[in-house]
Amino acid sequence: NKLIVRTTEGDVAILARHINYLVPLGIGAAKVEFEDGSVRMAAASGGMLTVVNGEVNVIATTFEWAESIDAARAEFSAQRAQKTLQDKSASHADVRLAQARLHRALVRKSVADTK
Repeated sequence: NKLIVRTTEGDVAILARHINYLVPLGIGAAKVEFEDGSVRMAAASGGMLTVVNGEVNVIATTFEWAESIDAARAEFSAQRAQKTLQDKSASHADVRLAQARLHRALVRKSVADTK
């Protein structure tokens, strides 16, 4: 078993019997590899990953399995965010929010493509 997730500092891989660990999650793809060789992909953003006594918990703000992602909705969200980024009158806060929305949308689209 292996879990690969994006943290705020980069990607980490958690293997079976990992030492106790706590890390904040960033925005990125999550990959779960099972003992039988099967793999599932998800889009995750925000939250925490903990390993306590060998038990892994992912407590994400958002977590969507690839097969549940609406690719058209993700594309629409990316386009909306890009429109805000092109708006010269957008406030700094609006630009930062649009950047985060664009990043999430691109991750969701990328993960959806792995279905």
